[in-house]
Amino acid sequence: MAVAIAVTRERREGETRCAVTPETVKKLVALGATVSVEAGTGLGSSLPDADYAEAGASVKPDLSAALAGADVLLKVRGPTASEISALKPGAVVVGLLDAWRDKATVEALRGANATAFAMEFVPRITRAQVMDALSSQANLAGYRAVIEAAYAYGKGFPMMMTAAGTVAAAKVFVMGAGVAGLQAIATARRLGAVVTATDVRPAAKEQVESLGAKFVAVEDEEFKAAETAGGYAKAMSAEYQAKQADLTAAHIIKQDVVITTALIPGRPAPKLVTAAHVASMKPGSVIVDLAVEAGGNVEGSKPNEVVTTANGVKIVGWSNMPGRIAADASALYARNLVAFLGLMIKDDALSVDLEEEILKAAVVTHGGAVVHEGVRG
Repeated sequence: MAVAIAVTRERREGETRCAVTPETVKKLVALGATVSVEAGTGLGSSLPDADYAEAGASVKPDLSAALAGADVLLKVRGPTASEISALKPGAVVVGLLDAWRDKATVEALRGANATAFAMEFVPRITRAQVMDALSSQANLAGYRAVIEAAYAYGKGFPMMMTAAGTVAAAKVFVMGAGVAGLQAIATARRLGAVVTATDVRPAAKEQVESLGAKFVAVEDEEFKAAETAGGYAKAMSAEYQAKQADLTAAHIIKQDVVITTALIPGRPAPKLVTAAHVASMKPGSVIVDLAVEAGGNVEGSKPNEVVTTANGVKIVGWSNMPGRIAADASALYARNLVAFLGLMIKDDALSVDLEEEILKAAVVTHGGAVVHEGVRG
């Protein structure tokens, strides 16, 4: 029997991405699966139902029909209660579950006896790069953040010399030089801005400078040890944060655009830009907070709003930045999922080996229990 894979419409507010594309339907069928897609699944990514049917998927009229007999449910965001209740016992669920924060969904998956995998927990090791959904989505988020900043900013980004005079280049400061930050740097540079960037990870300095931006940070001994083995930033001491805050304050006051990208897994986003920083910026300046869903890096940012402060600074807080470039985001995420499922579909059958390194790192619930240590604790 072929593995039955279901994909349902995203029901979380504001989610425009989808977990499968016609391209990846063909790849899943080649793996030895049948694919059922709920009608309307791809509309937010400009993918009509007819394209899925042509690729070999069975387009179903509603959620129940799509999930009937499914061995695997693929999602972008965590499934809703109605989706979980329609799962057969022991089904596999794969998605960006937001497992650190969305405890209700984790508990519901446990109660449904589902084996649930969180794509955000895929380890950052070489052979898992093709499955790294956090990176694929962050890359697009960094790009889109600059586009949103350029839209909100009342001036051009590049220096322009005209017969009527010279237009100065915009000054862009990127805070956090992970995947999203590096793409933001590269995009702002392509648009002609003068770019500076900061990060608490020493390895970021070389990466920032390789993209033509200037690195700004307090480079003391704590800074030199501020990276985990997995490549994430560590939480910094209060003393270091105070020194970095002083440097940041002196730098932000000169900037036209600030883009913040700092996240710490399992913890609220660190506050990098205070109300005082915002108040020091020129009228018409723009801040884009890419961490707004995790509590925000910017004091005063609000999810899914553009806040204009009393001094005329715009704080952009779109919650789902990859969803604002949904066609590409869906295409990359769907390919991440195909690679991940390749670990479980063998000889046209579903074989879930939880001792396999990547699966072991990503599994959240199994056998009626929460098995991920961090989430359980």
